[in-house]
Amino acid sequence: MTFRDRRDAGQRLAEALQGLRNRRPLVLAIPRGGIVVGYEVARALDAPLDVVVPRKLRAPYNPELAIGAVARDGTVYLDTPVAGTLKVTDEYLKEEIAYQLEEIHRRMRLYRGDRPPPDLSGRAAIVVDDGIATGSTMIAALRATRAAGPATLVAAVPVAPPEGVESLRREADELVCLFTPMLFYAVGQFYDDFAQTSDEQVIALLRRREQEMHGG
Repeated sequence: MTFRDRRDAGQRLAEALQGLRNRRPLVLAIPRGGIVVGYEVARALDAPLDVVVPRKLRAPYNPELAIGAVARDGTVYLDTPVAGTLKVTDEYLKEEIAYQLEEIHRRMRLYRGDRPPPDLSGRAAIVVDDGIATGSTMIAALRATRAAGPATLVAAVPVAPPEGVESLRREADELVCLFTPMLFYAVGQFYDDFAQTSDEQVIALLRRREQEMHGG
């Protein structure tokens, strides 16, 4: 299975999530790529759209490798085996967490301004991304969202490797994943068009959904 682009993935994911329409869903997309998928899900479910912004924690000397992730509220997920193998020190971890938290706060101000966080009580919170590889950022996002007290916590992605699916299943009340390939190298291999999403697109889609919700 491949997807034409993130919009196509979002539309297909929305079909699989239709059972949540009557559970006061609220879609929390992980930017940047997840916002396009999340917008399509929110529109199809007639749900509000917002963002949850986790950041991966980079391995020393190898910034492409994730040793975990952190969310806005300080929730940290650490891949302990990887961190142990790399002999990551507490000092390095503290500095990396502080750096990524600063970037999270910058992005939240950019995307949301000074609006208060959404009230998740009584709602099905659907955390959406365009796919997962290690799952670190999604796990941090799910844990932070769980702390906000939704009635139901749902993880929704178009594609993920089998081990990633299992890790998410332990974090969410419900999991929807359209495709779980055995041979998995990167999320982008399952998209014909996997062009980068810009900050401007994130802001535009959030505004568009808000206008749609208010009849604009």
